[in-house]
Amino acid sequence: MLRIRKAQACRFLLRKNGLLGANGLRGKDGVLDYVQQAGCVQYDPVDLCGCSHELALLARVKGFSRNMLQELLYTDRALIDFFDKNMCIMLREDWPSLNFLRENFRRSARSHGEMEKQVFALIRQRGSLTAQELDAALGIANGRAVLEMLYFRGDLVIHHQTAATRSYALASDCLPEALLKAPDPFADERQRQMWQVMRRIGAVGMLWNGPSDAWLGVEGLNAQARNEVFYALMQLGVIVPLEVEGVSHPLFMLREDLPLLMNCQEPQSNDRRARLLPPLDCMLWDRRLITELFGFTYKWEIYTPEDQRRYGCYVLPVVWGEGFAGRVEPICDRAQDALVIRHFWPEEGMRASDRFLWALEDALDELRRFNGLSRLVWAEGWLTG
Repeated sequence: MLRIRKAQACRFLLRKNGLLGANGLRGKDGVLDYVQQAGCVQYDPVDLCGCSHELALLARVKGFSRNMLQELLYTDRALIDFFDKNMCIMLREDWPSLNFLRENFRRSARSHGEMEKQVFALIRQRGSLTAQELDAALGIANGRAVLEMLYFRGDLVIHHQTAATRSYALASDCLPEALLKAPDPFADERQRQMWQVMRRIGAVGMLWNGPSDAWLGVEGLNAQARNEVFYALMQLGVIVPLEVEGVSHPLFMLREDLPLLMNCQEPQSNDRRARLLPPLDCMLWDRRLITELFGFTYKWEIYTPEDQRRYGCYVLPVVWGEGFAGRVEPICDRAQDALVIRHFWPEEGMRASDRFLWALEDALDELRRFNGLSRLVWAEGWLTG
């Protein structure tokens, strides 16, 4: 088993995730390259300073904009939004690999009979349909349930969406026939689990064979199945185990990433840009792992009662150099036409030097521009600790 220092593992994770050094990701091609590497980018509609999936791309892809993602999803159709690790954005080519989800839903979902025919007729007539439009056309109140059922089944895809409203279209109108008719690439459930586990390891960079939020959506992956999957992947030489100093359990990485790991033995970059990570960033899928490697503990407190929050409802981890510098709470205030910085909490032992504060301001100014706001406003008492 390969033994490495913790600092090397941290450098590797940051470089693998495009958060340290130059990664060369630019524009729409950069978005596609990152989604291909990560497998899927977890979607979330909450937008206080940008949605989680948008912030993940903003941290890595130079020149990223909302329009760029909308075009890739709903004009170019190079990306699709569907379930993998919860709701995600992924490459269109992954459609056949998710056949098992659609088949499972077909078997378990209740048919809506005649209403389904009416929905298909309306969509053929209009091109796309929202739940509100369906309710109005048929005089019903459950249009959303019907559309979502047909979406999960694979009959419909999302035609376009705003933060609050999805419009659905026929999958056959939006995706190539060859893709829709492609067979399931997996002979059995075990092959599918192996593919998903490989993708999750590749997305994070390193993972352990143990309970983890990184395995959400890998159906049937109990402890026994996980052991068998890891063993099979090691036998195939696809993943390799690592012993990392100070980490309680062996970690596993893709064999193809070994050259990058070897290039992370010593500091190689003077990169001191600050990067703002969203709550559902793939690097944070296993937060216990991040705590063991970086000493950084993060909890998304949006579902925590306000009086029990330690920080705030939408706080972003700040990567700087080869670690985490702290966390920041930026909020879009459209009335002020400003991105308001409510708080920055530095990690223990982190000195908020001028160099770091300039880097943080640069990252926040990029977030301001992304949100189309004119000003950065620093709230009184924003520097905490």
